[in-house]
Amino acid sequence: MTPFQKKRLEYQPRIPPALMKITDVCLRRKTKSRAAEPPLRPLFPKTWDQKGYELVLGQGKKTPLRIGVFFSGGQAPGGHNVIAGLWDAMQKIHTSSQLIGFLGGPSGVVEQKWRYLKLADIDAVRNMGGFDLLGSGRTKIETDEQMLSAMRSCKELTLDGLVVIGGDDSNTNAAILAEYFLANGCPTRVVGVPKTIDGDLRSEEIEISFGFDSACKTYSEMIGNIARDAKSAKKYYHFIKLMGRSASHITLECAFATQPNLAIMGEEGKSLDHIVLEMADLICKRKEAGKEYGIILIPEGIIEFIPEMKVLIQELGQSPEHLKTKSKILFAKLPEKIQAELLAERDPHGNVALSQIETEFLLIELVKKELSQRSAYKGKFSPIAHFFGYEGRACYPSNFDANYCAALGALAALAVRDEATGVICAIRNLAQGVEKWECALVPIVHLMHMEERKGVQKQVIQKALVNLEGPVFARFSKLRKSWELDDAYCFPGPMQFWGETEVIDSVPQTLCL
Repeated sequence: MTPFQKKRLEYQPRIPPALMKITDVCLRRKTKSRAAEPPLRPLFPKTWDQKGYELVLGQGKKTPLRIGVFFSGGQAPGGHNVIAGLWDAMQKIHTSSQLIGFLGGPSGVVEQKWRYLKLADIDAVRNMGGFDLLGSGRTKIETDEQMLSAMRSCKELTLDGLVVIGGDDSNTNAAILAEYFLANGCPTRVVGVPKTIDGDLRSEEIEISFGFDSACKTYSEMIGNIARDAKSAKKYYHFIKLMGRSASHITLECAFATQPNLAIMGEEGKSLDHIVLEMADLICKRKEAGKEYGIILIPEGIIEFIPEMKVLIQELGQSPEHLKTKSKILFAKLPEKIQAELLAERDPHGNVALSQIETEFLLIELVKKELSQRSAYKGKFSPIAHFFGYEGRACYPSNFDANYCAALGALAALAVRDEATGVICAIRNLAQGVEKWECALVPIVHLMHMEERKGVQKQVIQKALVNLEGPVFARFSKLRKSWELDDAYCFPGPMQFWGETEVIDSVPQTLCL
């Protein structure tokens, strides 16, 4: 290990006082809770009307627990701390508790690939990035055969609980498994933990998913470095695509942190022509101001927000050979590289592999074309494309994420102990100090709606998009114009782990507005 790794292992995450004394608290059902949407009720007869839970003082059971856990989907910084928090809480509940890790994601449950986790395993990954303790995967548990096999695994291992660490599709899996287990007399409780750097798994109760803060801090450092170079070299336009397949939360957070010349928000729903004109106009204005360089941020998922591109993607998913006239014309105008990427195989959930679509390349080519048609423009346009994605998925977790994940793991253990199922862990007041965090459990089905996937209506957790009517976007709208011509770049620097509290314990800016 490097000296830094050794030092980072020593960090002791802080969790809410209630979770530190886990045998002195218990869960109580809330008296009020909204039910699932009507179309979901026939699909979740056992869980659609269940209420959420809150923590109260009370003598908790001190019984040995057997809990299975797995990672699902892409990596997010802090995942190992969820498992460490889960382990620590289980040991506080009873020292004979056992934790079983399923290997390779959901497929490990279906295929019965698992191993017992020991203290040495846990101690080796505390505050470390990645999901390498168990690995991950994107298998979707949806067929009767898969669900039966998953239930068989849980029964044979006599699991009291199964903890699913994942995003929206993964926690949809958790809700389906919880319903199936209840319907078939399986006593294993299923508990979800909100994971995704994209930040689109949120609700009134879930303020943010873990990993978002660490990823945004990593990207913001990189953007700041490039902005510093741009301001020094004064000759390149940097088109920076940021991860976030279905929402622009990462781009918005990084925009506040770095103040680029332009940051596109997919949720605004601008047409492709509008976006290209906006970029070209910016470049022309900056040329007039004597500046032929700049920073432009682009969300990964923007291509699905552009109205005409969204229609094209939907039609390609249904019948690539029978595009309607408008989509056919648009497809023909796209560079061959983009055409091939749009036709590539989709993921198990029916999603286009947006990270593989070089939207930054597409926009550069279209802006080049637009500038070439402007006779008044005599500048030199030198673009450079970047994609910041995987760099932020497995970085070290920030102190915020290290603390948050340890708390989520402890809350998951409490959920299993008190026999809650079909729920997801939720912690509020995250912008405040850890001692003010409030813990609860939310029925997953309350977060869900029906959505078309591969031409079929499916039950899925509804993705939370950037709220164009909220105070965060209002603040962004107020500031963005001043960033266009003035080089107001901010340089966040690398993530800090030791030092002044305001530096090491900062939270996402979009949580504070």
